[in-house]
Amino acid sequence: MSAAPGRSQASSHRSLQGEATPVSEADRFWSPALRGLRAYTPGEQPQGGGWIKLNTNENPYPPSPLALRRMAEAVDERLRLYPDPQALALRQTIAAQQGLQVDQVFVGNGSDEVLAHAFMGLLRHGKPVLVPDISYSFYPVYCGLYGITCQQVPLDDSFRVRVADYLQPNGGIVLPNPNAPTGIALPLSELRWLLERNTASVVVVDEAYVDFGAESAATLIDEFPQLLVIQTLSKSRALAGLRVGFALGHADLIRALNTVKDSFNSYPLDRVAQVGAQAALEDQAHFHEITQRIVNSREWLAARLAALGFECLPSSANFLLARHPQRSASQLQQALRERKILVRHFNQARIAEHLRITVGSQPECEALVDALSDLLAPVQSDNKVASA
Repeated sequence: MSAAPGRSQASSHRSLQGEATPVSEADRFWSPALRGLRAYTPGEQPQGGGWIKLNTNENPYPPSPLALRRMAEAVDERLRLYPDPQALALRQTIAAQQGLQVDQVFVGNGSDEVLAHAFMGLLRHGKPVLVPDISYSFYPVYCGLYGITCQQVPLDDSFRVRVADYLQPNGGIVLPNPNAPTGIALPLSELRWLLERNTASVVVVDEAYVDFGAESAATLIDEFPQLLVIQTLSKSRALAGLRVGFALGHADLIRALNTVKDSFNSYPLDRVAQVGAQAALEDQAHFHEITQRIVNSREWLAARLAALGFECLPSSANFLLARHPQRSASQLQQALRERKILVRHFNQARIAEHLRITVGSQPECEALVDALSDLLAPVQSDNKVASA
């Protein structure tokens, strides 16, 4: 918490990044809600070249050539005009692909913004919002920002969501599918089972990684008015730098998101982003090619990690969560970083000895395996001696 006026400047409080920082006199101008708020910490984005980035779940392949061409064509004198605040053409494309009506589609500046609008507009009912205890760490941040009680529901011993555990009083449920950072997906039948029983509050299904092997709940939208599905173009469409996300749901839910948007920023997507996103969605051939390459590399990488002694959770995403029973995850992360290979480590109960490894290009995956083979050579040698 921030120090009261007059306290020594040697005092400290939690910053927005969750680290202790010196209290400054200017902090007295902060809104009380910010004091002690622990914000999301994004993965490292190194400066300079030569890095193999397997820490932020970015797509290792370029975006659609059609999208790049359309965006280049959009950079002209029309940039003096505001973009379409309704992003109608983009929403029409999404609706057509999903078999929905245009008023069942909302678009925003990345799925993080769409999620934030959902927390603000649909989940503030004075009751706890239920989220998995091992999940996307932005969910508790949104709860803290909007004054919502966040109730974490434990995954089972296999790191799977048990949908029956969510049948308790709540102001909303948020489930990523596949889950992150585990990569484990729920079958559509289990989501349907939950929706049939949780009818009094919104169920948000965050499908950031759905295109890598999970079933989308978008097919259930017309059956369940409490269902909101959120997707992004950052992962499978290789457009993390463009910041485009969208929500699918009953028109009443979409109206709530639009109310929040138009009370905050009526123009979240610029002209270039709208045409680029639309083209990327239209270019289905490129989409299928790069997602299949990632899935193939994921299966190859999982097999090679297992051969090195790692235990990998079954993933339907573009990453693997893995642990080595004989090596510290944090030490492995640091040793890889010294070789300019970045992976993600979460200092969190139950997964503190796991590494989340983005599936890169095939050469990047091979470089990671080569580095790990060198780092684990002493362990493998000791195991051979012990078994002799």
